[in-house]
Amino acid sequence: MNKENYQLSREDWKLSKIFRYQLLAIACCILAIAFSVPAVAVAPLQPISVNQLQASELESIAFDAQIWGENGKPGDRELLLKSIDNSLRYLNTSAAASAYSRYPVAGVTRDRVRRSLDRFRQLVVSSTTPAQLQESVKREFVFYKSTGKDGKGTVAFTGYFEPTYAASRTPNSEYRYPLYRMPPNMASWPKPHPTRLDLEGADALQASKGLLRGLELVWLRDRFQAFLVHVQGSARLQLTDGSVMTVGFAGKTSHSYTGVGRELVKDGKFTLEELNLPKLREYFTTFPADMDKYLPKNQSFVFFRDTNGVPATGSIGVPVTAERSIATDKALMPPGALALISTKLPYPNAAGQLEQNAVNRYVLDQDTGGAIKGAGRVDVFMGTGDLAGDRAGYINSTGELYYPLLK
Repeated sequence: MNKENYQLSREDWKLSKIFRYQLLAIACCILAIAFSVPAVAVAPLQPISVNQLQASELESIAFDAQIWGENGKPGDRELLLKSIDNSLRYLNTSAAASAYSRYPVAGVTRDRVRRSLDRFRQLVVSSTTPAQLQESVKREFVFYKSTGKDGKGTVAFTGYFEPTYAASRTPNSEYRYPLYRMPPNMASWPKPHPTRLDLEGADALQASKGLLRGLELVWLRDRFQAFLVHVQGSARLQLTDGSVMTVGFAGKTSHSYTGVGRELVKDGKFTLEELNLPKLREYFTTFPADMDKYLPKNQSFVFFRDTNGVPATGSIGVPVTAERSIATDKALMPPGALALISTKLPYPNAAGQLEQNAVNRYVLDQDTGGAIKGAGRVDVFMGTGDLAGDRAGYINSTGELYYPLLK
């Protein structure tokens, strides 16, 4: 989804956090406003033989009860299998062959990744319990562990999602804030490109007078929502004529992403511990004029295209799946590969409030993002809509990232 960084999430919200065209990073579509962690000066992945781990450690990294259901909630085995099939489809492309020809970790090849996915899929289909799958994986696979942001395996997790907003194909007094198509002559623009402030003005209403005139794709009624589509990289839009439009990442200017939440923290509006997406929404609802000051601080500007209703799509060109797709730095991590994350994700409790639950989840590495840099960042795709957005905005945890590959 080549999301800008669907992140109002880590960097910004202490998400102390992380994939492109739609999801892009969709990604999401909304929310993570984020931060970058420098890559460590070591190989991004290190092999770990499961036979050398203590039993307690193996339980920690190889257990995924969500496939069959846990805590009274149904399982998502079919979604996992579908996500695996999406990665297998990618791995059979020339794009995958090209990506793996440059992959820097010895022993991690396209053929091995593909065979590992095939075998893991067979095990998911044939296994009837988490323990049975765990024992098979322990016997047949070796784990490659991300070195993390500190060289010791510590990974910062954030979330992203695909937002759903009201929009109009034509502007009026209610729908005033456009998303823009990619300028056809952008390749000839001198660098550095114009900033967000240069392109749309402090109030986000001046672009029709300048370089972006006539490139309006669709109009939103909420300025902050339009900004969040830039952050997430894609959106599902409920149009005034009753139809649904999906938009995805088409390109961006040369400027790097800056987390607006982080700028608010710098100015003492919040602490990092307090900041999350709902809090940020509340702030700009209470102080809408402050958007003129803070939103232009993210100088990067994203362009969109009509994706004709296709699902949120990751940077490798396949749909992303809620809680089964992640975004990582594709210069370091194997595209399309099976991964295992060990971290905390938010779930609604009986009172409807979000609380953090420890999870060990098999996922597919199918996306990336502008703020997802280094071996210590992972962005988890949380799905589409408001609840997915709220959950994505609350992901602010550390954990571990593993890639299981056949021995």
